[in-house]
Amino acid sequence: MLDALVIAPHPDDAELGAAGVILKLQQEGKRVGVLDLTSGEPTPQGSLEIRARETAAATKVLGLEWRENLGLPNRSLEATLENRAKLAAVFRRVKPKWLFAPYWEDAHPDHTAATKLVEDARFWSKLTKTDEPGQMALAGEPHHPSRVYYYYCVHLKLAPQPAFVVDISDVWEKKIESIRCYESQFVTGRPTTSPTFYDRLRDEAAYWGKSIGTAYGEPIETREPLGLAKLGGLV
Repeated sequence: MLDALVIAPHPDDAELGAAGVILKLQQEGKRVGVLDLTSGEPTPQGSLEIRARETAAATKVLGLEWRENLGLPNRSLEATLENRAKLAAVFRRVKPKWLFAPYWEDAHPDHTAATKLVEDARFWSKLTKTDEPGQMALAGEPHHPSRVYYYYCVHLKLAPQPAFVVDISDVWEKKIESIRCYESQFVTGRPTTSPTFYDRLRDEAAYWGKSIGTAYGEPIETREPLGLAKLGGLV
């Protein structure tokens, strides 16, 4: 059973948008998993074998005990009933309290489809009597994740106003280390003149850190109001 499950359209999206949150939750003793929806291939410099090696390396850096791939098609990801049932079955199996999904506004169709799929599967995961005639059978016992949070890994030049920003200053280097595992995506064929891809990542994280008075931050959005039992975690 997981405390939190990060759902990523492709391998590397979880690292880009939520590696800081993953590492911070683990520091608190929470069990965190990542579910990649697709292989991420084809890409210009990648292959199935390369991406599998890179994902395994990043998983090791993050210290994840649980990571799986749902095996849905890259570049044509859709929030179909069949895919919804597959994802809901995972929710029922690992029973996460919190879900982390891609931010709902994006230029990449796979990302927006992933967000829709997560929200739909979250609802389906709680349904009973799914074995009756006319219903799509769902494996496992009903389970309803209590919260969905949204991380930013977008292909738009947005100016977000997130619900909150997590201080990731003490895990920033580990986050970058996990992203660097995806060499085929972020090194090979990328410009080497400043500002590089990694310069941009640092600058963005520093911007969010500045917004909360820390070195580095990671923005998170919600659709539902947040409830706080205490204020001790505010910075």
